[in-house]
Amino acid sequence: MIERLAECDLNTHYGQFHEYLYYDGRKETIAMVLGELEGASEVLCRLHSSCLHGHAFNSLECSCREEMARSQELIQESGRGIIIWMDQEGKGNGHYALLKSIAYKRKGLTQAEAYEAAGFDKDARDFKAAAEILNDLGVVSVQLLTSNPAKVEFLERYKINVTGIKKIS
Repeated sequence: MIERLAECDLNTHYGQFHEYLYYDGRKETIAMVLGELEGASEVLCRLHSSCLHGHAFNSLECSCREEMARSQELIQESGRGIIIWMDQEGKGNGHYALLKSIAYKRKGLTQAEAYEAAGFDKDARDFKAAAEILNDLGVVSVQLLTSNPAKVEFLERYKINVTGIKKIS
């Protein structure tokens, strides 16, 4: 069960979003919302996992920073949408797994393959909190901003209606 802890307006390069902070007893999850979502269909939605290298260190080895910026841009253009920022570094495996996987990625493996080669799950993320947030905010259906079609399966498992995918990378 997820609990809404706090909220405030957040000024960004892409307009003023409204930030909601949620907590599930283990991790915090942030929802950045633009526009009214209660009862809304086909809401642009980005499920975005934390990425220390991409967001804090400006790494050139991942596209996380650019995907976040593009998602905010698309949401701003449409006038409505949500980005759910999840504490799931390294596809849910943690930062240690990310560090261990880099050598394999540099040899040409995809990031998921590199995690597996380093002894971790290809993708250990869980999107239950995202589904609970979408329900809490009254979203009827979403169009995912992603290049990962597996996220559709994750959300549908939690009874979220996904009407389409808009690739962002």
